[in-house]
Amino acid sequence: MKILVINSGSSSLKFKVYNMPEEKMLCSGLIERIGEKTSRLIYKKEDLELIHEESIESHEKGLTIAVRFLMNKEYGVISSAKDIMTVGHRVVHGGRDFFDTVEIDEKVKFDIERLFSLAPLHNPANLTGIEVAEQLFPHAKQIAVFDTSFHQTMPEKAYLYALPKDMSEKYAIRNYGFHGTSHKYVSEIAQKMLNKKDSKIISLHLGNGCSVTAIENGKSLDHSLGFGPATGLIMGTRSGDIDHSILPFISKQYGISIDEIEDILNKKSGMLGLTGKTDMRDIVDAAEQGNKDCQLALSMNAYRIQKYIGAYTAAMNGLDALIFTAGIGENSAYIRNEVCKNMTYLGIEIDEFKNNRKIVSPVDISNSVSKVRIFVIPTNEELEIAKQSYNTMTN
Repeated sequence: MKILVINSGSSSLKFKVYNMPEEKMLCSGLIERIGEKTSRLIYKKEDLELIHEESIESHEKGLTIAVRFLMNKEYGVISSAKDIMTVGHRVVHGGRDFFDTVEIDEKVKFDIERLFSLAPLHNPANLTGIEVAEQLFPHAKQIAVFDTSFHQTMPEKAYLYALPKDMSEKYAIRNYGFHGTSHKYVSEIAQKMLNKKDSKIISLHLGNGCSVTAIENGKSLDHSLGFGPATGLIMGTRSGDIDHSILPFISKQYGISIDEIEDILNKKSGMLGLTGKTDMRDIVDAAEQGNKDCQLALSMNAYRIQKYIGAYTAAMNGLDALIFTAGIGENSAYIRNEVCKNMTYLGIEIDEFKNNRKIVSPVDISNSVSKVRIFVIPTNEELEIAKQSYNTMTN
């Protein structure tokens, strides 16, 4: 079965085609800067990489161009649209209604639209991707995989906020959790590496957006992102945890609105606010050259992660494995080392030689006396979407 996976963003669209259940990726593509004159499509198949540049004003046009590449006689992977039997879609927010991956019908689309207010940057783009795929692949089953569904197993004591009860219930205010597709994918690999189902795992998804999940016996127990993707760890441009009394203080001091404050917390804070940079490689380089702002920012970043590791280890009453994943988690030996420093009380001890090697596949970087296994596991959200889509269609 050929499955097309679509990850539709506000101005970008990623796609991959898999042969399932073999889990073989046939091709991948990225359409970026949708709506701009400088749009382009990057298409990859095995060792081939093609770059196509033209003004792509909409997701519909972008996906239409992508289909043209998929059906090309020389480097395509399908002969017609009918070859795609299933299209799996990443949908960021499923609210409190979607516990599992589902086949998309009119009600599912209505519910995704109803949740626009909870994910205004993501769900509209996700729905657009669904509607365009329905037009281009009318014979295919459309499947929705929700980022939030993995975290539906969190207990009330973890996902509720200490707000007036009627407010929480009326407006569905709770911790929904995000990056669930990534956390699920890497934690299942970690369970196999541990060779045990009864496991206590902390998964660190460290990219431009960052999150931590406590995973007990394969289920999400607690998670650092909350009602929106802004709490928890220090991120590329997002502040992470902050004392909420700072918000009205800033509003009064600067004479700015809640919307303007939200823009500051989401787009001008985090590592950017601390250093003027967002790329972790640039920040590490500057820190090693003596930049004190970058040194402090990296120290703050690692310290925040360590606090969450301590808290989630306590929540699970133990820890078998720590996972590093996503762009920074997979590629920054510096951050991995800083996070694992001075954690011997919890049984976390890193092997510096293993840590400094290039990571291309799941690897254990703990040393011989570490009680906790330390894994670096490259994430693959598109493959996880393909797997869940295939299982939904065949079960």
